[in-house]
Amino acid sequence: MAGKFKRKNRSPRAVGAKVQTPLPMTAEEMRNRGWDEVDVVFVTGDAYVDHPSFAAAILTRVLEREGYRVGVLSQPDWHNCEDWKRLGKPRLFFAISAGNMDSMVNHYTANKKVRNDDAYSPGGKIGLRPDRATKAYCQRAREAYKSVPVIAGGVEASLRRLAHYDYWSDTVRRSILLDAKADMIAYGMGEEAIVEIANRLSAGQTVKQLRDMRGIAYACGASEPVPEGDEVITIPSFEKIKEDKRAFARATQLIHGETNPHNARNICQYHGQQAVICTPPRLPVTEKQLDGYYDLPYSRRPHPAYKEPIPAYEMIKNSITIMRGCFGGCSFCSITLHQGRIVQSRTEESILREIRELTADPEFKKTVSDLGGPTANMYRMHCTRPEIQSRCRRLSCIHPAICKLLDTSHDRLIELMRNSRKTKGIKKVFVASGVRTDLAHLSPEYMDELVRHHVGGYLKVAPEHTDPRTLHLMHKPCIADFLKFSEAFRKSSKKAGKQQFLIPYFIASHPGSTIEAMIDLALFLKKNDYHPEQVQDFIPAPMDIATCMYYTGLDPASGEKVYVAKHNRDRKYQRALMQYFKPENYFLVRQALLKAGRRDLIGAHEGALIPANPPADAVAYRHNDIEQVNRFSGKGKRVSSGYRPGRKTHKRQDRRRRNRDV
Repeated sequence: MAGKFKRKNRSPRAVGAKVQTPLPMTAEEMRNRGWDEVDVVFVTGDAYVDHPSFAAAILTRVLEREGYRVGVLSQPDWHNCEDWKRLGKPRLFFAISAGNMDSMVNHYTANKKVRNDDAYSPGGKIGLRPDRATKAYCQRAREAYKSVPVIAGGVEASLRRLAHYDYWSDTVRRSILLDAKADMIAYGMGEEAIVEIANRLSAGQTVKQLRDMRGIAYACGASEPVPEGDEVITIPSFEKIKEDKRAFARATQLIHGETNPHNARNICQYHGQQAVICTPPRLPVTEKQLDGYYDLPYSRRPHPAYKEPIPAYEMIKNSITIMRGCFGGCSFCSITLHQGRIVQSRTEESILREIRELTADPEFKKTVSDLGGPTANMYRMHCTRPEIQSRCRRLSCIHPAICKLLDTSHDRLIELMRNSRKTKGIKKVFVASGVRTDLAHLSPEYMDELVRHHVGGYLKVAPEHTDPRTLHLMHKPCIADFLKFSEAFRKSSKKAGKQQFLIPYFIASHPGSTIEAMIDLALFLKKNDYHPEQVQDFIPAPMDIATCMYYTGLDPASGEKVYVAKHNRDRKYQRALMQYFKPENYFLVRQALLKAGRRDLIGAHEGALIPANPPADAVAYRHNDIEQVNRFSGKGKRVSSGYRPGRKTHKRQDRRRRNRDV
């Protein structure tokens, strides 16, 4: 078959290769491999890092294992299509991804201000990818080679595959499939999908013939037949959900009800005369398949073309992924929609093999930075009744209570943790991924093992809030569960002879969270002597249940109204209350307390949150606020303050700033 390697060379590791070079990013690198063309051009909004924590690395290596020639187009210049021609016309298709994150989440804070850095870019530089990168990349690929199929994937495409609310434009947008003019979206984890697409296109099939695949979204033309029958569910149209918030809530509930791959149906949503069809999610991969992805010969380094460090790589380069998926079903989290709610775990042998490979790296410092995944202690947990699982439509296996059919044993994880730290050349193995508290304290042995050997002084956990109503809407356990875990953690630390601390994460401005609820949270933080250094401010990501609540003011499950802090002032109050102890927040906290009728929390008495008179540094901060906003960096350049260089409006905004400064 033209363009494919011989089958015997499908796995470089099988022939004893120790260090694998990354896949080509330039025509010169192609020629050095003896290639005159590539089968697939993989376009990504991230820097190209050949490490299994990066989706681009796994997907391209999986294609390489199957014998395909793959070129990587990393952070191309989207202003024209010249970069899309750099590797020549791909024989099969363009694979398009915005990167490991949605580009809008990557670019903007919850306040819609431009972030000062991009962890997935060399040197942390901003501006190396566009807003709505999937749309821009697909359009440029189409412009470069009109006859080449364009397949979109990744988190951004997955979470925008149907009509959705877009926080940054404050509008309901249609499926990204239509705006990007892609031939198809492969949503979810893409290893099996991208290989099936390559195999079938290579065998001579057309993109339209791929519509029987699982885990894809495609658009039917106005004159094409639309799937019908019992295996198809039609949700409210784009036009309907745009004008009717109850229809939006209904569509959200229906979409999330079709996330179990064992019983999910095709979803049909009309956009005018066109119908967007989402086929059922792909079935969970087997242990053998998952091991196969991580056993591939990664160089575990950024492409050598980069001269500056890539922050995301520096953080995860010595981490080990042990599982994927999450059955928690948190309403503000996108993991279920992308990775699935059925946990898929690697075998212990595969994980230990990767750890041993780390020890062979002369730059490795004998410490595994994280042994985890989306939730560190869900490893190998599963439903004990597959015949019931195939019919189940629960969105969470642990909310409002832990399902009695869920195997919550930590035994296999404990064994893995013990064997990982016994590996020759390993000094320490940390667990840095979030730990699910309501599962962890079910196993005192796990708690002791975790605290004694795998915590580096601090452990991250996510109780998220204290308010029962808000926690119910989040699909999180009550705060009493966190307190129970906290006490178990304290006792285990004392037993181990260690002084260790929890770092609890809380969210401000989540739907349901009122000022009164945030005041209660602030009092909880004070009582327990927690001083959060950073505030998690709720960001409505596309397709999440919490995003539906934010936009509609309705709980899609019950139809009941939900309070939403939408005004900027209310969001500022909630952020400030979480850090009530900071001088710069004094006046905001005072205003929030007075607004809520809680003057009793202002004063010098023990139960007060803030003093009656503002501290001197709070006053100084207030007077210097303008200077701080307009501060200059050490090199005399203005710090980014809410606009992206290169936009059509940036000159006008520069002019406005100059006039203001005068």
